[in-house]
Amino acid sequence: MTDLRRRLAAEFIGTAFLLMAVVGSGIMAERLSGGNTGIALLANAVATGAALVVLVTIFAPLSGAHFNPVVSLSLTLLGAMGGRVALLYALVQIAAAIVGVWLAHAMFGVPLLEVSHKLRTGPGQWLGEFVATFGLLLTIAGGSRFAPSSVPTLVGLFITGAYWFTASTSFANPAVTIARSLTDSFAGIAPASAPGFVAAQAVAVLAAVPVSRWLFPLPEK
Repeated sequence: MTDLRRRLAAEFIGTAFLLMAVVGSGIMAERLSGGNTGIALLANAVATGAALVVLVTIFAPLSGAHFNPVVSLSLTLLGAMGGRVALLYALVQIAAAIVGVWLAHAMFGVPLLEVSHKLRTGPGQWLGEFVATFGLLLTIAGGSRFAPSSVPTLVGLFITGAYWFTASTSFANPAVTIARSLTDSFAGIAPASAPGFVAAQAVAVLAAVPVSRWLFPLPEK
């Protein structure tokens, strides 16, 4: 098994690149779309989904390619990951996500330190985050059980689709949510809105774990 330092490094690099994809493509899309929000969202979604396919493919053999505290938490609750390691993963993911935002800002000549003013709140937004997170966790669980080689593609496709079919545009990740509060770009979320998103994501974990255990049980030995 890959040693813990390499696993954490893989999580750090992968999560940082994920946020560069999310925020960088959001900045680029906003600049090139001529004010057309639909075109900007499409570009943002495609870039994020494509990056996820690559990142999950290359880092899954090293760390599992979680890049997301709710994925690490769900695996802990399913008994597939120790709590201490999951906590280390989550801390690294949050730190890396913030670094990814800063790198995206640096590439596009945006001030490194920003705070988003984009409010994303209300029952519809919170329900969207629950749906996105619940769906992502089922995608990972079902894919891992029945089509493990397809998990990177499944995750990328699900997130690309969820950008469009959820009211929240599918953050589905506490580390991403925290980091995106630090960019006042197309991808941003106001810090006041972030706790509601994180709470909805946490509730989704509690719902997805028993459903995953029931739908996708491991084969009996």
